[in-house]
Amino acid sequence: MKRDFIDIQDLTQNEVEHILSLTTRLKKDKSSTAQPLANKAVALVFQKPSNRTRVSFEIGIWQMGGKCFYLGPDEINLGKRESTSDAAKTLSRYLDCIVARTFSHQDIVDLAKYATVPVINGLSDVSHPCQALADIFTILERFRTFKGIKVAYVGDGNNVCYSLLEACAKVGLHISIATPKKYALPAEALKVTKKIASASGAKIEISNSPKDAVKGAHVIYTDTWVSMGQEKEAQKRFKDFKGFQVDTRLATLADKDYIFMHCLPAHRRQEVTADIIDGKHSVVFDQAENRMHVQKAILIFLIGENK
Repeated sequence: MKRDFIDIQDLTQNEVEHILSLTTRLKKDKSSTAQPLANKAVALVFQKPSNRTRVSFEIGIWQMGGKCFYLGPDEINLGKRESTSDAAKTLSRYLDCIVARTFSHQDIVDLAKYATVPVINGLSDVSHPCQALADIFTILERFRTFKGIKVAYVGDGNNVCYSLLEACAKVGLHISIATPKKYALPAEALKVTKKIASASGAKIEISNSPKDAVKGAHVIYTDTWVSMGQEKEAQKRFKDFKGFQVDTRLATLADKDYIFMHCLPAHRRQEVTADIIDGKHSVVFDQAENRMHVQKAILIFLIGENK
């Protein structure tokens, strides 16, 4: 039976832990001659441009002996040039897996519905699950445990925030989220994640106060205030997010050994100051590298040599 990876909630806690454990082994053994994706073909169906997502998937697939095909908006314009169902059914005849990066989450849901091969969410307007797994792997790599660790997310209640919340809830990480009132996570998202947290013992706190969120945190996480496709809202968002910049003053409220995280691309002097993102507490490039290792583990989990 095929498995898709659309949201963190698609995985059990044991499966998340298995993927993180596999990621550790893959990262340590970069020179491995094992080819778990030999004779496997994966397509990247992207409606929007990418740096980390595209390169990390392409290199990871290549390292594991697979073949990667990039299909941008000029090749496949889902639902316009061709129906999503027809595209999914056709690609399934050629491929072993589809990685989709879309504007609308529904496009990924529809791809998974009609494809007969696994579909991986490389980003949508609702969630960014590959990023979230890389995030919690980076936290585990630094602190060696999830127990007693507090994550503070400051900024927009967007797709990155939602998937990070899901991931923390799944593994028992305490997460405190501070957003401006107009940019909070949807109530349904909180309902779903609180149910997950009740099983793992994770604590979830929601507020509009960056100071309350960051107090005592071991991890400070932020994301861009203006995501791709929101450029026309930029000036309004800059005004609405006043007071939500991660700077030295805010960071002094965190644990003295805190780490700073950002999924990138970052905008210095907007959501974060240069001295924070370029300082000794920053692990943003470890995060970026870990995208590749985690995604390799996800691919092995879904279509690896034993499948």
